[in-house]
Amino acid sequence: MNVADSQRLTRSLENLGLRRQSQPDGADLILLNTCVVRQSAEDKALGRLNSLKPLKEANPELILALMGCLVGVQGNPALQKRYPWVDVFCEPSNPQPLLDFLEQRLQAREAGNWRAQIDAVLDEEFGVSSPLDAHGVSENLPIVLGCSHACAYCVIPNRRGRECSRDPAKVIAEAKQIVANGARELVLLGQIVDRYGQDIPGSMHLEGLLETLSEIPELKRIRFLTSHPSYMTDALIEAVARLPKVMPHIEVPMQAGDNAVLTAMRRGYTNAEYSALVAKLRRVIPGVSIATDIIVGFPGEDEAAFQKTYELLEELRLDSVHLARYSPRPNTYSALLLPDDVPAKEKMHRFRVLENLQEKILSELNAAYLGQVVPVLFEGKSKARWRGRTPTNRIVFVESEKALLGEELPVQITWTGPWSLLGQLA
Repeated sequence: MNVADSQRLTRSLENLGLRRQSQPDGADLILLNTCVVRQSAEDKALGRLNSLKPLKEANPELILALMGCLVGVQGNPALQKRYPWVDVFCEPSNPQPLLDFLEQRLQAREAGNWRAQIDAVLDEEFGVSSPLDAHGVSENLPIVLGCSHACAYCVIPNRRGRECSRDPAKVIAEAKQIVANGARELVLLGQIVDRYGQDIPGSMHLEGLLETLSEIPELKRIRFLTSHPSYMTDALIEAVARLPKVMPHIEVPMQAGDNAVLTAMRRGYTNAEYSALVAKLRRVIPGVSIATDIIVGFPGEDEAAFQKTYELLEELRLDSVHLARYSPRPNTYSALLLPDDVPAKEKMHRFRVLENLQEKILSELNAAYLGQVVPVLFEGKSKARWRGRTPTNRIVFVESEKALLGEELPVQITWTGPWSLLGQLA
């Protein structure tokens, strides 16, 4: 979501005539977009903010802006007091304060109706205009902002606000614009993307949006994330199976395999219900790949509870696992009321145990691709190799003298590993 916000704001600034620069030295404007889902992400953002102070001292005219979850939807007066060298603070997905500041700065420097130009790039519902050009083969498209589920460990509702679905007409118009300018895959984003439209009476839901977007001729692929086990409907699952452009890849976090831990997390389902969902996905969607998230070391997770997570992961053999060590986030239920009682060393141990298990599982799952011919959408180049992804979201590298960017081509897999595949054009 932060990547999408950064991409969309970048395009708005380009619409005003600014040009991107790869290094901060010599820039007129530096925008730092921040994530605070984990403590490590917040620490990294604050460290980066401190590193920019000398640039501001050397060039007082430099505009330094801070955006995202570190600021939050309620603002952060303590942050503003702590970092007085920052000119503008923007809440997540809302660049209006920065654009207003730019209007004042530009109006003072040169003639012209900058208010009109800035209004032209503002979208009253989301904050950023539709892009004039697509910068990648695969583009992120936010459709649900914020979240109202409030898992015990999650800071998102506090920092990004309550769940809010975007107007379908605006989403569809933006999707068409992105595709017209070169993108071939859209990734629909939401903290709980399955709930799209459910907060707007009479609005289309996610399955309807997928069907409408599938009608865009130049669009080759559609993905969506992140799903939640409690909100994946049969209608949505059947739509994925029925629509050829919707990739058979579902990201649906498990978070833990122990029911007591799941209850403490406020997830709203049991391990048996999660397993039943995985079985249904595999039954209804041919060849589906399933990605999950797991948090180790949540308060109250003893060795027996962790073992249940291990056993469930071993049993389900999922295609991708994003692992995280629990860290208490400010003003969340778990930080306020549950003791962080798993030592850091033990969290890292459990992290490594699951990491090793998943590497073994992925090595075995990916070995089945050896010799197969699969369609790959090429997204870029890494050194001498073109990089692309299969419908099931596996990364494939291919050596070719041809320009493959944006092409979807059959590739025969010649080597497999746990994290990527190698192949040749078939």
